[in-house]
Amino acid sequence: MRAYKVFAIKDGTVIDHIPSGKAFALIELLGLHKSDSIVTMGTHFRSKKIGKKDIVKIEHKELSPEEVNQVSLIAPSASINIIRNFKVAKKFIITIPPVFKDIITCPNPKCITNSESAPSKFYSKMKNGHLALRCHYCEKIYMQEELHR
Repeated sequence: MRAYKVFAIKDGTVIDHIPSGKAFALIELLGLHKSDSIVTMGTHFRSKKIGKKDIVKIEHKELSPEEVNQVSLIAPSASINIIRNFKVAKKFIITIPPVFKDIITCPNPKCITNSESAPSKFYSKMKNGHLALRCHYCEKIYMQEELHR
């Protein structure tokens, strides 16, 4: 069995307990693929909590509250570690906000947000362990897998 080292970062953010295979989507949603930050991603790690998980490390960047809300769209049970001088300065489990504003696009082609410049707004609710979102305008309910930016 080979041991792999996951490198420590001096300062930044570690997003842990991302559902396996979702790290790429998270990096894209946060726009990290376009940033100057060094981003390290690991996929399919063993996890006692969720079976298999992904991890994303972002050097020299602490996520804003809005970015943490974006993380909750893809990984509602993720944990965030803020790293300062190689040590965990702050650790918290993501909480899902009751409302998502202007983060995602409504998949309903007849929704007003797709034809006019109305900002999107969704109300969140956990349903059978999965994130469900209801559009403020068309009132349709979508599971997180059905939504896009």
